[in-house]
Amino acid sequence: MEDSTPIVVGGGQFTEKDVIPEQAQAPMGIAGEAAKAALADTGIGDALAAHIDTIVSIRIFPDSTNRPRLQIPFGRAENPPRAVAARIGANPANAIYGNVGGNTPQKYINELAERITEGEVGVALIAGSEAIKTAQTAMRNDIMLDWQEQHAGSLDDRGLGEKLFTPHEFAHGVGIPIQTYPLFENALRHHKGLSIEDHMRKMGALFEKFSAVAANNSYSFYGKYRTAEELITVTPENRWISFPYPKWVNAMDSVNQGAAVVLTSVGKARELGIDPAKWVFLHGCAEANEKINVTDRVNYYSAPAIGVNTRHAMAMAGISVSDINCFDFYSCFPSAVELACEELGLDYDDPRGFTVTGGLPFFGGPGNNYSTHGLAAMLPRLRANPEHFGMVTANGGYLSKHATGIYSARPFAGLWQRENPANYQQEVDELTGPQVTETPDGPAVIETYTVCFAKGQPEKGIVIGRLAQSNERFVANTPVDAELLLSMTQSEQIGRQGTVTNKGGLNLFVPSD
Repeated sequence: MEDSTPIVVGGGQFTEKDVIPEQAQAPMGIAGEAAKAALADTGIGDALAAHIDTIVSIRIFPDSTNRPRLQIPFGRAENPPRAVAARIGANPANAIYGNVGGNTPQKYINELAERITEGEVGVALIAGSEAIKTAQTAMRNDIMLDWQEQHAGSLDDRGLGEKLFTPHEFAHGVGIPIQTYPLFENALRHHKGLSIEDHMRKMGALFEKFSAVAANNSYSFYGKYRTAEELITVTPENRWISFPYPKWVNAMDSVNQGAAVVLTSVGKARELGIDPAKWVFLHGCAEANEKINVTDRVNYYSAPAIGVNTRHAMAMAGISVSDINCFDFYSCFPSAVELACEELGLDYDDPRGFTVTGGLPFFGGPGNNYSTHGLAAMLPRLRANPEHFGMVTANGGYLSKHATGIYSARPFAGLWQRENPANYQQEVDELTGPQVTETPDGPAVIETYTVCFAKGQPEKGIVIGRLAQSNERFVANTPVDAELLLSMTQSEQIGRQGTVTNKGGLNLFVPSD
């Protein structure tokens, strides 16, 4: 075991519920509380703060679009990592504000682990949070809050990152998560030859297990246990969001939650007197992106970048999927979990389960930072079972960007070195998909689809289809016809023929009778 080997030595979480807005924490206050918990978890507490030379703040949702802070009028922390640092008494040389995506917690862990190994970083803190519930409550009740913070010092702002959709896709509704993930769900159902009813039952059974974990997690924001039948039965409360997803299987981002982890090296941990019983090793890590634009995907019933990056992470760790004792799969929607299972060759009812938190619809979906909670929740399990391995997967965009970490308290043997992701990204990039046209015209067939609802009423259909003659792919909307849209939720539409036309830059697909 080399002194340069990177380790996780602390993890903390903080959930704030039932606090009036005037007394609630600002986003960086929540991150600061999680950071304090992570420092305490190392066993040496506040004494560690002076040794932190790098803080990564996970980008909050209001800073994650080009729109002005999602219309939250309370101000902002102008230097988020230093706002966290101020709350724990740290003064890091490196202050990083991450880019957009649920993949970023694991992505930055991978980066920092490499920099620790190379001697560039001594002790690093990754912290993230959301205070969306407080913001919503305050705005609904005309309560003004002051979240403006100024902190001097350097800032490495990584920006928004990759653009995850084209203007043409977004104009048709692709690029909104609740309307995009159902496209994968419906395609997977058809690919597996399941009826709508059978698939809904399987989806409910899968997420009932997540709900049960969340119900027993004190950090959960939405921890009520719901049965499979409750999850898939459409009611006024559990209304359709976008077919086939009722409300309760969608990620819930109206939360006040934060999580943080502390990384260092074996040598530095010894120097600081951190008990080896606290050490958790990053045995394997990897990252890979799908073809970023949804309309460029090879198909909608697989996620090859999940398969590629998890295989490389396991190869680095020297283990197979059968050696993993616990998982925390990114779980914003059922399709994210199901496609991870498909890529890893796992049954949906695998007895190991796929979450240690309860997942984004039940534990809560704190923006880009969810997977930090996944790791923080996994640490005590791995410390209590030093021979066990845990896998955390992180997903950004619309099954767009993926990162994986494999952890264990079992010491890492030899020199820690990760493979450059560019070496295997080509495994995804070389896959070929159909040509895409933005101006389709003529006979066509549905490749996948969804029906979007507003307050329980059908609002529009989104179709990704193929032209009959050229096989080119296109995205379109359907006519706004309630009878048509409801019928599309009751019988299989994939393979249905129709006609597509383009007018004014928008495409309209009219199904045949």
